[in-house]
Amino acid sequence: MKKLMIAAVIGALSTTMLTVATDAAAETATTAKPAAKKAVAKRPQPRRLIKRKENPAKEAKVDPIPKGAEKWSCNEGLSFDLKGDMKRDQIVTVHWANKNYNLPREATTTGADRFHDAATGMDLVVIPTKAMLFSDKDSSRLADECKTAAMTQGAPAPTQSNAINKTN
Repeated sequence: MKKLMIAAVIGALSTTMLTVATDAAAETATTAKPAAKKAVAKRPQPRRLIKRKENPAKEAKVDPIPKGAEKWSCNEGLSFDLKGDMKRDQIVTVHWANKNYNLPREATTTGADRFHDAATGMDLVVIPTKAMLFSDKDSSRLADECKTAAMTQGAPAPTQSNAINKTN
């Protein structure tokens, strides 16, 4: 019985292969000529009902770097400028991508300084060895391993927790 079943399966596969092989051979013979490309229908682009007037002043708006800001150099050649004293200020200004962001202080239990603005999605986290800049809008880390010139020489970050440790 098993032998009969195996023979039937082999026969079915053989006839299938025979018909597929003849169809494939016939296709290659007829498609020897270069095939004409089918016209692909493109989707029409949506049209604006109201045309936007160009405003070069608004399009090219670049916020100046705040006076007295300190430069933080990051990995991959990135950098941002920070104005404010992280030891005492409740709001610091971060200049990133030609824009200024006012970031209010957030309370943390870890000892890290965190400045976060929910409206813009900018989030600055500073620990004693580095700073990181995040964006809540697309859940990405914008800059990592950011340090001031003093930090590259071995000084800790100018955070509240470091200021408290020095006074004790």
